[in-house]
Amino acid sequence: VFVLLFQAKSCICHMCGAHLNRLHSCLYCVFFGCFTKKHIHEHAKTKRHNLAIDLLYGGIYCFMCQDYIYDKDMEQIAKEEQRKAWKLQAFTPTVVSHYQCTMTGIGEKYSTWEPTKRELELLRHNPKRRKITTNCTIGLRGLINLGNTCFMNCIVQALTHTPLLRDFFLSDRHKCEMQSPSSCLVCEMSTLFQEFYSGHRSPHIPYRLLHLVWTHARHLAGYEQQDAHEFLIAALDVLHRHCKGDDNGKKANNPNHCNCIIDQIFTGGLQSDVTCQVCHGVSTTIDPFWDISLDLPGSSTPFWPLSPGSDGSVVNGESHVSGTTTLTDCLRRFTRPEHLGSSAKIKCSGCHSYQESTKQLTMKKLPIVACFHLKRFEHSAKLRRKITTYVSFPLELDMTPFMASSKESRMNGQYQQPTDSLNNDNKYSLFAVVNHQGTLESGHYTSFIRQHKDQWFKCDDAIITKASIKDVLDSEGYLLFYHKQFLEYE
Repeated sequence: VFVLLFQAKSCICHMCGAHLNRLHSCLYCVFFGCFTKKHIHEHAKTKRHNLAIDLLYGGIYCFMCQDYIYDKDMEQIAKEEQRKAWKLQAFTPTVVSHYQCTMTGIGEKYSTWEPTKRELELLRHNPKRRKITTNCTIGLRGLINLGNTCFMNCIVQALTHTPLLRDFFLSDRHKCEMQSPSSCLVCEMSTLFQEFYSGHRSPHIPYRLLHLVWTHARHLAGYEQQDAHEFLIAALDVLHRHCKGDDNGKKANNPNHCNCIIDQIFTGGLQSDVTCQVCHGVSTTIDPFWDISLDLPGSSTPFWPLSPGSDGSVVNGESHVSGTTTLTDCLRRFTRPEHLGSSAKIKCSGCHSYQESTKQLTMKKLPIVACFHLKRFEHSAKLRRKITTYVSFPLELDMTPFMASSKESRMNGQYQQPTDSLNNDNKYSLFAVVNHQGTLESGHYTSFIRQHKDQWFKCDDAIITKASIKDVLDSEGYLLFYHKQFLEYE
């Protein structure tokens, strides 16, 4: 099999040219064909070559039986060839670059773990397993402040308690794509997750993380206080660049067209509809986002009036107190139609002339983790100040009213508030809150993180203390992190 693969001139289907669609190789001649599009089936029928190997898993398919053949010896050969392929990749990169999709296709990137004799012996003598209970503190660990690094510590706490990101790193899914793993921020994050969930209780010193951030995001270098939101975006950007997805990124199901773990979890799609006021033609663009920045009352930007629910009713799970601004209010303002005015005319593709228009933002695609940035720091030519307006935010958030599909339904007169059973995909749970105490010039960042379903802890650098839900919801709120409910694994 190994020799046969090297005889191939290319690792693509000989009929359609694709290298995906479950590529199989004929075991009688040098022929590659898609299993999904049945090109390998056509070859088998025409040539009567009834055996082929699956290049992803190494399984042998019999076209007479129309099934895969399980043979212990063949399975062992497939595993051995997989090991040879990875060794070849390590020592002869120029050869493998040509044959990479064939050679590394034998077996998955992350092979299954099989215990050694020594490990089996240890398991037999240690039958007790560590059980994760509701009062378990594994995953809770303080971070030493290395000199005004509280802005970094609070974001690290939020990231290490992001459910799907935690599952990714603790299952050892990261395969470094960089020439020097020591300079890879994703490798450091992987180590950080191992440290957090190791069971150690002493505070961790994140000096390597800080060094890598300074190296790859030089605008954050130095010991002066930085903005936690700016650090979050810079960290996601560097992680995205270091955690390169495979070559099929353009087919990924997110607006960044990247399938790395960062984009899979954090990237959403923001739809912008610009409507001409003369012909009512609509120009639509969709842009990727990692977070949503929301204006607050008290800023120099005129704020939209409070929602109809501010008379004491409950909207989106938020209990409104008269005069209190809610997260829903901020989202309604963010997604309201905005008249651009005569000073911002656009050239309408329908009228073929410059016309006044309205612009409206909605959510085309929701990310797994929705991060909301409450714009508390105002910088303008006239003033620099912090906005301390209290914003009420819920433990559970339904984003359906702010979706582009909901807007289209309303315009067609068909919109109805979906029932809970039909709306789970747009429902989120709060799992982290970053707060800022103090002034614009001098302040301190802390965070609340959710350990289990209803257990919250306050992280103040090296100090971790238990917190109540009331403590969380009463906090001022600067960055709010929500996770899709149906993708949480608690």
